[in-house]
Amino acid sequence: MRKGMFALAAVGLLATSSMTACGDDSGTDSGSSSGSSVGKVGVILPDTASSQRWGSDDPKFLKAAFDAAGVAVDIQNAQGDKSQFQTIADGMISSGVKVLMIVNLDSGTGKAVLDKAKAAGIATIDYDRLTLNGGANYYVSFDNVAVGKLQGEGLVKCLTDMKATKPVVAELNGSPTDNNATLFKEGYDSVLKPKYDSGDYVKGPDQSVPDWDNAQGGTIFEQMLTEKKDIKGVLAANDGLGNAVISVLKKQSLNGKVPVTGQDATVQGLQNILAGDQCMTVYKAIKQEADAAADLAISLAKGEKKDVSQSITDPESNTSVPSVLLTPKAIYKDSVKDVVADGFVTKDQLCTGDFAKLCTDNGVS
Repeated sequence: MRKGMFALAAVGLLATSSMTACGDDSGTDSGSSSGSSVGKVGVILPDTASSQRWGSDDPKFLKAAFDAAGVAVDIQNAQGDKSQFQTIADGMISSGVKVLMIVNLDSGTGKAVLDKAKAAGIATIDYDRLTLNGGANYYVSFDNVAVGKLQGEGLVKCLTDMKATKPVVAELNGSPTDNNATLFKEGYDSVLKPKYDSGDYVKGPDQSVPDWDNAQGGTIFEQMLTEKKDIKGVLAANDGLGNAVISVLKKQSLNGKVPVTGQDATVQGLQNILAGDQCMTVYKAIKQEADAAADLAISLAKGEKKDVSQSITDPESNTSVPSVLLTPKAIYKDSVKDVVADGFVTKDQLCTGDFAKLCTDNGVS
């Protein structure tokens, strides 16, 4: 059970009447009682390769929220395939879902799906990633510029702790088709650019990784290190890319000597932090994000529309999108225990093998 250490911004959880939930044979659908007039919700997740969250965390938390409300939900994953994404959406639309929630693979594909849904009278929610010019009814995510700022501040802290002098900093950015990656970079560049401009840091290689592909990220970083052997710090946009960087650094016995950032507070990322190979990650309380999105979807499925206190401006359409933006948290070695205490990962998942002693040494219980 989560202990609620991070406050949910802008929206309260919906109090729902007690209804009986039942699941279908697929394990991905849950249904309300047959007499209910509440509509069904469709959810399309992007892949299971870029981050562990899409295969385990989000489906689990979303399904639990809809089941608790007795609202039928169909959760499917496009596995990084844009054609499959559209096929899933077409199936959900033709099946008569009342609400469609998507995590787009890119804004072009996402917009095509949202346009079809809206033409069919279906309410729409952008989950985690904003679909540019998509016109969704709501957007639920974290403050992604703030996420990037924490990453930039984290790298500065770790370089300062290591007493680095005029370090060459490499940036390994997320997918160029993901608006979140753009926002993360906006955040960390707001911290790093003044360092470059002042001459305190030296700007090194700066490259995006298509589709957040970790293997490709490792190859890109290996090329960076070949071309610029004096890289002393790496702003890696998430834990998967961070681990790819660390794998390359290990080949040169540079792990732990070159600070690397991350994001998502994955088990692997947290273990890398405990081992001293990764300097920090950013924890986003995904259960809160899932609960907030489900809260809005449940209201829409009941024919209601909730007011939210936040909004963002879509940079392409220049329109305001009602939003719920949650607050991220920087995690360092001494605060890994907070992620466990919040119930996001368990001690059994994290403290395996050689990590058992590292957990004990760092107060993980």
